[in-house]
Amino acid sequence: MTPLTLQEPFRAVFYTPFYAALARGDFEAQGVAVKLVTVGEPDRAVANLLSGAADLAWSGPMRVIRDHARDAASPLISFGAVVMGDPFLLVGRGARPGFALRDLAGLRLGVVSEVPTPWWCLQHDLRGAGVELAAIRTVTGQSMAENTAALAAGTLDVAQLFEPFASQAEAAGGQVWHAQAARGPTSYTAFYATRPLLAAKRPAMQAMVRGLAAMQRWLHAAGAAQIAATVAPFFEGTDPAVLERAIGRYLSLGIWTATPHFPPEAFVTLEAAMLGAGAIPRAPGFAACVDDAIVDEALA
Repeated sequence: MTPLTLQEPFRAVFYTPFYAALARGDFEAQGVAVKLVTVGEPDRAVANLLSGAADLAWSGPMRVIRDHARDAASPLISFGAVVMGDPFLLVGRGARPGFALRDLAGLRLGVVSEVPTPWWCLQHDLRGAGVELAAIRTVTGQSMAENTAALAAGTLDVAQLFEPFASQAEAAGGQVWHAQAARGPTSYTAFYATRPLLAAKRPAMQAMVRGLAAMQRWLHAAGAAQIAATVAPFFEGTDPAVLERAIGRYLSLGIWTATPHFPPEAFVTLEAAMLGAGAIPRAPGFAACVDDAIVDEALA
């Protein structure tokens, strides 16, 4: 068995495929003994990779894009696609039949504060829909838990949430008005490592890719109940019914890829959203940031 230290940024339902692979022993079956570490602050994972304290991480490709946009010699590289659809939802107070993004004008919108990508991407959608950001009464700096409570209390009209907060908001009378996944492929989560380490431990990294592929075959054949039961140990304290509902929603939205191949169109969408939001000074491009050849090698 080859030991690898794998980092997660935080515990989240949209990361379910990774937990499924760990729970099912898909990486172990490929000869890799994975030590999972929760870093808490997503950017800390980069420092751990650069220092050699960890071998790889899963997180948003935005971190790799951002690093390459600042420094063309960045050693960071993404591979092994898992979440290539946007997991965030706009949850409002009461029903809103026929909702369109232009309807956000004048409303109090609780923007996600924990991570930047969902707001960058929503801004991209709003620009595409011809909506002026200044027309929206954005509320920033609050956590998703706080925004869920504010929605129930009536101090927000709509909040940007991922699961299980969206399901919890629904239970309190909220309604999902819009799924950000509707824009189509958007790169949200993949493995990333440094190029030197990816070269030095390529057989083990290929084994991780094969573990992903095995998990993905199972995931897309299983139902929400079976998946929820498999990953339940990673979500102690979460109501099993809420977890199953959340997983079922993500399955229906198609945010999880069927193979570890990284779709270029998902990368381009994220890169464009970051550029439009002023998060990066230039677009480094797919070839600089993604190694999809390792997937071809692993699955050959």
